[in-house]
Amino acid sequence: MDGYELEFEDTFDGDRLDGSRWVPRYLPQWTTGDASAARHRVGDGRLDLLIEADQPPWCPELEGALRVSSLQTGVFAGPLGSTIGQHGRGSGAVVREPQRDVRLYTPRYGLIEMRARTTDDPRCMAALWMIGYEDEPERSAEICVCEIFGRDVGRDATRVGMGVHPFGDPSITDDFTQVTLPIDARDFHVYAVEWTPDRVSFSVDGRHVRTVNQSPAYPMQLMLGIYEFPEPVASVRPYPKRFTVDYVRGYRRIG
Repeated sequence: MDGYELEFEDTFDGDRLDGSRWVPRYLPQWTTGDASAARHRVGDGRLDLLIEADQPPWCPELEGALRVSSLQTGVFAGPLGSTIGQHGRGSGAVVREPQRDVRLYTPRYGLIEMRARTTDDPRCMAALWMIGYEDEPERSAEICVCEIFGRDVGRDATRVGMGVHPFGDPSITDDFTQVTLPIDARDFHVYAVEWTPDRVSFSVDGRHVRTVNQSPAYPMQLMLGIYEFPEPVASVRPYPKRFTVDYVRGYRRIG
């Protein structure tokens, strides 16, 4: 990668998830350990994030019957009963299980890429996104590298969401869109973002798609997951629902 050097990589070799790279839970401070745990399998050089038939909802009080299997590269939360924690702003969430602060990979700027395939089940969505570590409340914006709903996946075209959300960051203006691309997301494709002090540029399979001319200026962590939304949307695929990742890489700019 011209101008960059590799600083984070997981090619999912072996038969178990690397705990030095990933926390296998989704925003664990707001719910219980069992409900936040990611259902997953690692083997043959790939990660499968799964939604299984017996999987409990992530947090019924906040999100109803939503089910999630997600990994993240950091955790920050306040004490039991507080409202301090990542991605909880305005939701009414309180810390139900105290967490140890974790920073496995929290870059400030760089290039992030993932090679993956997902499902066309209309109840599911798969995504790679980044959120501010949020050790200060304003450090809370999101960079969405890719967000793919199963209902938007087709043989000849797929709508891919990408952009930035401010949440509690007053320096960021919401700039998110869905772009229709001539790909079938049930096949493997490479989704990437180049994040600099001035802009955030998005690409798919090495081709530039769009650029946002603003940029969060603080460390962010990776969030990698599959989500299943509740009825009334009909499910058209058997369990487990699957998001398969070939690799995730992070690069820092040289010099």
